[in-house]
Amino acid sequence: MKYHYFTCDVFTDKRFCGNQLAVLPHADGLSDEEMQTIAREFNFSESAFVFPPENGHTRKVRIFTPTTEVPFAGHPNIGTAFVLTETGELGGEVIPESICFEEKAGLVPISILQHPNGPRQFELKAPETLTARPFKAVSTIADALALNLDQIIEEHHPPSSASVGLPFLVVEVQDTSALADIRVNLESFSALLEQGSPPYIFVYTQNTGRADIQARMFAPLDGITEDPATGSANCALAALLAHHSELSSGDFSWQVIQGLEMGRPSRLQVRAKKENGSVTGSWVAGSCVMVAEGFIESQ
Repeated sequence: MKYHYFTCDVFTDKRFCGNQLAVLPHADGLSDEEMQTIAREFNFSESAFVFPPENGHTRKVRIFTPTTEVPFAGHPNIGTAFVLTETGELGGEVIPESICFEEKAGLVPISILQHPNGPRQFELKAPETLTARPFKAVSTIADALALNLDQIIEEHHPPSSASVGLPFLVVEVQDTSALADIRVNLESFSALLEQGSPPYIFVYTQNTGRADIQARMFAPLDGITEDPATGSANCALAALLAHHSELSSGDFSWQVIQGLEMGRPSRLQVRAKKENGSVTGSWVAGSCVMVAEGFIESQ
């Protein structure tokens, strides 16, 4: 059976930048095995499969990497909202201001922001509030990233396993030179997992002149050597930074660039809200551009 698909670049307004995504707007009838095979065929960091809702919301969305299904991810939600908007799946003349996807991690609300002099922006709220724990094996992290210990800093928080729907090992480094020095050591990367690390490492610095934050994300054991834009990781980072802020309440926001080292520059807007010492939510926003469409056979 043939399935219509679209590909788009997410967290960018320039084609062939940002993070690639394949979206199948009508995935009814595909088995888990077929979706995994299709995701492996596209070989993007993630592919999104859209189904009718089960609980009265806009759509049900399932997300696959080349090797596994994930309960939540940022750029597939932003890109799926974009594709459904651009192809008329959400209505004709009037585009809704907000939609909601049903996913394994929970409900994912997305706001559609109209800009008369620029591309639409799509902002999602992470489906979970922050869970975080320090990760003490800093020397193993340094080995896994081929960095010196003094290039990993704890100025704003210790290296931490952090999640707002999908867990990441979040690590701060001293500057963009340290970020550029990273070379993944697979043996030490595997050792991190044995010590309880998530399979995704998100590394960033605030010592950059290009934005508030510059970041990279690595998941080599999941078939993703590096990801050019990771919405779920940036949501977790925003929540983690807000959590460790000395302020007990407030609204926090950052502009993040990612993917520079890959030649796929991406720009993300992230924010978090904190009330009475607790982070109550985190959001990520960005724009997208359509790249291609076609049909793919399920078998």
